[in-house]
Amino acid sequence: MSVLVFADAANGKFKKSAFEVVSYGKKVAEQLGTNLVALTINVSSNEELYKYGAEKVVSVSENKLATFNAKAYASIIKQVADAENATVIVLDSSIDTLYLAPLVSVSLDAGYASNVVALPSSTAPFTIKRKVFSNKGFANTVISTDKKIIGVAKNSFGIHENPVSGTVQNMEVSLSDGDFTVKSEKVEKVSGKVTIADADVVVSAGRGLKGPENWGMIEELANVLGAATACSKPVSDLGWRPHGEHVGQTGKPVASNLYIAIGISGAIQHLAGVNASKVKVVINTDPEAPFFKAADYGIVGDAFQVVPELITKLKAFKEA
Repeated sequence: MSVLVFADAANGKFKKSAFEVVSYGKKVAEQLGTNLVALTINVSSNEELYKYGAEKVVSVSENKLATFNAKAYASIIKQVADAENATVIVLDSSIDTLYLAPLVSVSLDAGYASNVVALPSSTAPFTIKRKVFSNKGFANTVISTDKKIIGVAKNSFGIHENPVSGTVQNMEVSLSDGDFTVKSEKVEKVSGKVTIADADVVVSAGRGLKGPENWGMIEELANVLGAATACSKPVSDLGWRPHGEHVGQTGKPVASNLYIAIGISGAIQHLAGVNASKVKVVINTDPEAPFFKAADYGIVGDAFQVVPELITKLKAFKEA
């Protein structure tokens, strides 16, 4: 019996979420009195996971998987879970995983709980706490199947060092043509910027910016804060910003430590997608904007006056 975590990576480097799921998996393994195994796909150096408690790393290299393929990844996770006799599989809760996890669940006949925010409160019955109703509530869910899949919500558990002496096992897997029935024809990635998925701080703006020519101050504020830039759905639909920056229920979900919304009124779909952020700040000229009811802090004012002043103050603070 073991706990298996999938440590996700991009371009051969671990995503921030990988360290969180390994940290989480280590604690679950301790609760169950068993060992932790981490699975990596196309990562050349795996030793970094030892720092967070992975006693064993199963490394899979597959030339066909230059880009994410849910069916192939699910097949690999099943094969490793069977080989390691894993009874608990821990994943993150990214967009890719929301596609991947149900496939793993079916292949292993395992119960799956997404958006988990805490360690199991009980292992018999196996009970976990998860976010529900677009992050507006919590549910204590019992997973009664023999094998269990946990999707850890981003930034809910945190990254915790728990150094161990680990080993790496290179494993060959068997993939069929059926694992590649869905193919990626084109992948466009933004380079040189903090990604929304990994960002601790996200600076987002909406139609209140009046046009794409005014986005310079948003990018400048993001640079000062080391933040990712994002936008509301109408902005991406208008072509002011790339669709990859669209956040909300119909775009990318955000669970950053700080989310700053500038010129965004706060449609229910947008709020549902960013509600998991720990601290939300809104800047808007309309004091009746729905976002003010959801925000932790709010500034009623013109973004074209407030944001430049904020940038100036932040730069002065950093130089002090």
